[in-house]
Amino acid sequence: MKIASLETFTNQFVCFVRVTADSGAIGWGQTSTYNADITATVLHRQVAPWVLGGGAFDIGALIERVEEREHKFPGSYRCRALAGLDTALWDLRGRLERKPVVELLGGRPGRLRAYASSMRRDITPEQEAARLVRLRDEKGFDAFKWRVGAECGHDIDEWPGRTEAIVPHVARALGPGVAKLVDANSGFSPGRAIEVGRLLQAEGIGHYEEPCPYWKLAQTRQVTQALELDVTGGEQDWDLATWERMIETHTVDIVQPDVMYMGGIARTLLVASMAAAAGIPCTPHSANLSLVTLCTMHLLGAIPNAGKYLELSIEGPDYYPWQEGLFLGNPYAVRDGHVTIPAEPGWGVEINPGWLAAATYQRSAL
Repeated sequence: MKIASLETFTNQFVCFVRVTADSGAIGWGQTSTYNADITATVLHRQVAPWVLGGGAFDIGALIERVEEREHKFPGSYRCRALAGLDTALWDLRGRLERKPVVELLGGRPGRLRAYASSMRRDITPEQEAARLVRLRDEKGFDAFKWRVGAECGHDIDEWPGRTEAIVPHVARALGPGVAKLVDANSGFSPGRAIEVGRLLQAEGIGHYEEPCPYWKLAQTRQVTQALELDVTGGEQDWDLATWERMIETHTVDIVQPDVMYMGGIARTLLVASMAAAAGIPCTPHSANLSLVTLCTMHLLGAIPNAGKYLELSIEGPDYYPWQEGLFLGNPYAVRDGHVTIPAEPGWGVEINPGWLAAATYQRSAL
């Protein structure tokens, strides 16, 4: 079965991809979010020419072919575009075999524990604690992540004293029996990161994400070696050589590849496999409610070194208005702090035709 066409439906934030085989069978995927209109151009210009006419089930081989043919253009945009191809082909195969992707990967559909993930720094400790406690009580979440420091902050907090205020306030409000995680988004130098890490340990927080600039692996490793809690990271990384160094040197205690930043399921599986061989858990990054989180659900249901939970954003239309109306139904319904990996073929979700009709359309075909 050969790839006959690739179509994109795009706005600034989201790009859905429809692959059609020469048999007429289709599959749906998505490139990575943000500047998605640029990513769609990369897909049509630098991905489609090398895969049209290729075998629709040879996903890994197709990805390698694009990487080789476009070797002068390594980087994030190429991988963001590859994710659209990869995820559409997995959906195509699932629909043809009448299986969910999780089964194609060797796992099973079912319930999956989620952690409620806050994306906000423009929020006081009191406001953050109140909404997380409400989610604990209403949705049954027993794991939460909130933000410390400032994004790439050079040790300067979002506002003076916020980190020292929000860590104990939220941790104590959530109480015992709850998993507590924080994300620094490359905010600290090693010395400051270790100082904050000791505060986290004292408040029972067990997951400390991206404490130092993510591209400075030695700095992050210094923090990992100094603290007892889990230091985590990798969401931004797409280069397999970087991943190999990160895992070999045990830069982090938990790896967090993002399926869409990585270039899709096939490349993310390579990272998860390297981590598994090193005894390192994999808790992927999935920080919005586009297709990335659903793909991550299927992945976590199959890999042997899956982490404790799925990252599930709690931000609604007031923060991410572009998330609204992407799908028919709600694939992210929460019950007792868990979501459900779909049992339907492919990703188990249908893209909203109304959203597609309003998007910018492009097609590449044989």
